Amino acid sequence: MAPHPEREKIEVSQYILEHVPKEAEVTRIEYEGPTLAVYTKRPELLVEQSSVIADIVNIIRKRIVIRSDPSVRLPENDAERITRDIVSPEAEVTDINFDPSLGEIIIEAKKPGLVIGRNGAFLQEIIKRTKWRPHVLRSPPLRSKIVTHMRHYLHSESKERERILRTIGERIFRPKAYEVGDVRITTLGGVQEVGRSAFLIQTRESNVLLDCGINPGSSKPFEAFPRFDNPVFEVDSLDAIIISHAHLDHCGLVPFLYKHGYDGPVYCSAPTSNLMTLLQLDYLDVAGKQGIIAAYDQKDVRECVLHTIPLRYGVVTDIAPDVRLTLHNAGHILGSSIIHLHVGEGLHNIVYTGDYKYARTMLLEAATTEFPRVETVITESTYGGVDDIMPSRVEAEERLTTVINETLERKGKVLIPVPAVGRAQEIMLIIDGYMRRGLMKEAPVFIEGMISEATAIHTAYPEYLGREVRYSILHDGVNPFQSDYFTIVEHPNVRQEIVDGEPCIIMATSGMLEGGPVIEYFKGLAENERNTVVFVSYQIEGTLGRRVQKGLNEVTMINSDGKLAVIKVRLGVESIEGFSGHSDRRQIINYITYLKPKPERVIVCHGEKAKCLSIANFIQRKCEIQTLVPTVMETFRLL
Repeated sequence: MAPHPEREKIEVSQYILEHVPKEAEVTRIEYEGPTLAVYTKRPELLVEQSSVIADIVNIIRKRIVIRSDPSVRLPENDAERITRDIVSPEAEVTDINFDPSLGEIIIEAKKPGLVIGRNGAFLQEIIKRTKWRPHVLRSPPLRSKIVTHMRHYLHSESKERERILRTIGERIFRPKAYEVGDVRITTLGGVQEVGRSAFLIQTRESNVLLDCGINPGSSKPFEAFPRFDNPVFEVDSLDAIIISHAHLDHCGLVPFLYKHGYDGPVYCSAPTSNLMTLLQLDYLDVAGKQGIIAAYDQKDVRECVLHTIPLRYGVVTDIAPDVRLTLHNAGHILGSSIIHLHVGEGLHNIVYTGDYKYARTMLLEAATTEFPRVETVITESTYGGVDDIMPSRVEAEERLTTVINETLERKGKVLIPVPAVGRAQEIMLIIDGYMRRGLMKEAPVFIEGMISEATAIHTAYPEYLGREVRYSILHDGVNPFQSDYFTIVEHPNVRQEIVDGEPCIIMATSGMLEGGPVIEYFKGLAENERNTVVFVSYQIEGTLGRRVQKGLNEVTMINSDGKLAVIKVRLGVESIEGFSGHSDRRQIINYITYLKPKPERVIVCHGEKAKCLSIANFIQRKCEIQTLVPTVMETFRLL
């Protein structure tokens, strides 16, 4: 007979109460999400005696967080006033916010070290005098609207957030109903194709969904959405959704599940949480402008925000009675994660790469290859074909420089369609660096779409960026994203002036010419052969970008008068693949080769059929690892 959940909770609570100082005045102990929250009237005592909590964690094997009892917390206005009195003006505090659901006061400062104080002295003083636990952040050089709005929304819904966290916690720490046994995977999308990534991992106890994307190249739900009609998928039995990164083909359909009754958590990195919300809202905006009925609405996106639990890289987290999750850097875009699942007590370990880059870029460090244990790897293969060997980064940068210089010299304009997240920031760093060094002709760089907001989110998380750009922002005080070369286009009215004006560079979303302001620029520039469109990201089959890449001569589009018009495509078309956030064939092979420990099985996904089969065959022959290339709707046992 399995132990009753309440009985187990009481036993854990009793152990904690026996081992914490009585003077801490513990009022209650609650499961909140993946942590055990200990509420106390004197939180400063337990913070000072952190070794006591560490010893308890080692015994009960659950993460513990200390929270102040709401009854002793000062009103927010008083807590803010006292905090500003404690912290030196030299810290340059820029903002103070509160999260009542976590009992945290969030302090943003230009010099966070001066907020913390020697050996955390100021933090302890804040806890002692306000009973709020301080969470110190470095003030971002650029203010993100989405970060601000999400923070305010979580504040306004703190009671609902508390309910959600308690519900999730009770579900995570429920007693196991079954002995740990088989582990199965069902492919709901993202196999032998690029788009709608979704993989259901099932044990006898738990159901976990890895990614929940949409195919931007298809307008038919049957092809665009993951196959949730699979009999093994039940939204009510889902324990968790884990999102590898914020691109829509991996996260675009998460709110759809909330619309249809899901009430569980979404796990991802903190940057992914912000970027995911940004892109989901943009998806709704674009759908509305195109007259398309979206699969969900803003209310469902807000539900997703309320249920999202951000995690740091390297932190082991319970997400189900028999599953632990750890996120690792994937090197693809800001906050992108390789997902490590530990099933049972050493029963089976799964590494799901999502999209990854096994090489350093100007923006990010290379993907992680070392894990405690791994038996099964699920790897992308976007560039897994025999011919998918990308030029070196230096070659790609030089090619981009040459194309831009040649276009500007013939008085043309350069249009660079970019995904707002990742590629845009990478290209911005390159343009700024090459212009400053005099290797690229100086010209205005106009930026439109979500790029500026996505860039602001990048500056909010410098610890996730590559070493050089991180050092530049944190230590040199130089933010390359705020270069004088860049002009943010604030209003659509100026687009025509840019199109008619002097030679320039235009960076705009979307990266595949599937909506967004880039479409308007493309219509205005396409018929002039002096201009050039430069593709720096993958173009999914079926998108306008892919058709232009293949040599499309003309395209029918709606003109400024709202009428259909035939646009002749006369501008130069260049594709520069070296900037991809994906690993090429060589990098995929190297990644699997250097993965530690060596896996027993590799599952190949996220690539066109021929590329999946090609790289799988090579891995099986050269690495001597069992390799599988599943089809959509396939279920098979990992154990």
